[in-house]
Amino acid sequence: MKESIIYLHGKGGSAKEADQYKTLFPNSEVIGFDYRSRTPWEAKEEFPVFFVTQRERSDRLILIANSIGAFFAMSALDETLVDRAFFFSPIVDMESLIRKMMLGANVTETELEKRGTIPTKHGETLSWNYLRYVRKHPISWNVPTSILYGGHDNLTSLETVSAFAERHPAKLTVMPGGEHWFHTQEQMDFLTKWLEQEMG
Repeated sequence: MKESIIYLHGKGGSAKEADQYKTLFPNSEVIGFDYRSRTPWEAKEEFPVFFVTQRERSDRLILIANSIGAFFAMSALDETLVDRAFFFSPIVDMESLIRKMMLGANVTETELEKRGTIPTKHGETLSWNYLRYVRKHPISWNVPTSILYGGHDNLTSLETVSAFAERHPAKLTVMPGGEHWFHTQEQMDFLTKWLEQEMG
């Protein structure tokens, strides 16, 4: 049986990050998806085309996704294209994150609707179209999923990710002291062990 593992990076990441998972899964094909999408509606166009092609050449398709890569996957894919998913630091409630960013930038909904887009001092640009889209297209995800969450994640609260895990077929693991960006040796070691245990 041919098994393919597709890796989706987070913001600022790259498909080359998939290489670090190749030694973990020597009997599977590990592919980094170098996607171009910057919005969930772009992902809805781009992702299924790639995954349908992979589905045709594999018996089992496993997804490993990080941060916004996980959000795009949940916005664009379903159980017909993914058999199993492993998310670390996933964005599971984009509306909540946008509202948090608006609060931090002291921007009201009325102001955002009026101006359309508003750049923030953190380098992110708030978008009325983006907020409106995520409200109209709530996540519906029915793929068996394991989630790794860093206890000090500054983008998603533990309450938010826990509520998501309860509503969907997801098993949640929390790394005490872990951050949204898993990058230290300790964090990467924890991530590796978690993946090995969950994939069993």
